[in-house]
Amino acid sequence: MTNEANPFESLQSQIDSAAVHLDVSADVLERLKRPERVLETNLTVEMDDGSIEVFEAFRSQFNGDRGPYKGGIRFHPGVTRDEVKALSGWMVYKTAVVDIPYGGGKGGVVIDPSEYSESELERVTRSFATELRPFIGVNKDIPAPDVNTGQREMNWIKDTYETLEDTTEPGVITGKAPDSGGSLGRVEATGRSTMLTAREAFDWLGRDIADATVAVQGYGNAGWIAAKLIQDLGADVVAVSDSSGAIHNPDGLDTRDVKAHKNETGGVAGYPEAAEEFGNDDLLTLDVDLLVPAALENAIDADLAVDVQADVIAEAANGPLTPGADEVLADTDTYVFPDILTNAGGVTVSYFEWVQNRQRFYWSEERVNDELEVIIVDAFEDLVAAYEDHDVETLREAAYVLAIQRVVDAFEESGTWP
Repeated sequence: MTNEANPFESLQSQIDSAAVHLDVSADVLERLKRPERVLETNLTVEMDDGSIEVFEAFRSQFNGDRGPYKGGIRFHPGVTRDEVKALSGWMVYKTAVVDIPYGGGKGGVVIDPSEYSESELERVTRSFATELRPFIGVNKDIPAPDVNTGQREMNWIKDTYETLEDTTEPGVITGKAPDSGGSLGRVEATGRSTMLTAREAFDWLGRDIADATVAVQGYGNAGWIAAKLIQDLGADVVAVSDSSGAIHNPDGLDTRDVKAHKNETGGVAGYPEAAEEFGNDDLLTLDVDLLVPAALENAIDADLAVDVQADVIAEAANGPLTPGADEVLADTDTYVFPDILTNAGGVTVSYFEWVQNRQRFYWSEERVNDELEVIIVDAFEDLVAAYEDHDVETLREAAYVLAIQRVVDAFEESGTWP
């Protein structure tokens, strides 16, 4: 594993590769490779002991041709300006692939949440919300949860915005708790779209997913939900990992029991039913039918990709493969279903939440899951049609061909003004 690849350069490389297959002028293409604006701010926050700390924070608004900017806010010590720019760009093409009326945005605060109390995290969150206030809004930019943030932080941002604006506007942010205007089905959405993509992939390949062996790297929300739902289809989840390490049992793991163990101990390591334990890189190179990278970006680079043995990869994380890894895996006939489809369940159900907030009419969880399945299955069919109709080497290129064309169409139909 490497973290050396610049994610923003990776994004631009992916756009360039796909644009070769489209009739897009160089100047329009250049516009699609850069964010429209990036907020960089420093949050000055009082700690519980009365001391003052300063936290660097960012919000990138990449492209709004198809609708308001949309994307999460992450709290992580590794957040950088380029990472946030890249993630906001990926969101543009993710929303376009699933054809929901959004652009792309992303935010982040450079912080390790484990080192701070809940009250300190609340002050950091509200400070960032105050800085974001002029730039976000139900028709402008709608943030959401991401790494190390969730319903709690979204509720704080909503309350800060509504208090400062003296209004009630739950649609200013998504990923909220249901009692605060959140949507049922949101917590499982990313894992559910990963499962749906994997199911459709095996069907497209003429294989039965019930016969598949599966490894899942990352056992946070997306990873564990994907593991659970894929296991419910009959597949054998033989290995999972998190920051504590990886566990493996060739006879299959009980994904729910592993989650209970993680909740109790803080990690998957030490799970008593595991046959063996090893490192994350070893999990990524297991001989399995389906690999689900569900951790952070750049998990698989070109060097590691040489040893990847999975037949199908479904990217639950954002940008888990570097462009170099894509090139290696294309030569080995490994089918990589890209993040901008596979993990699009989160932003899709965020869209449902925004719709419900605006209508003040809320859906059942069954309706949310049914609507999500329709959108992901339709997007999968559009993706494989693009893959089969264009002279592309990878499914990722096909996804970008599909998405870029939709963004270009929206831009050109709007005209250039002033």
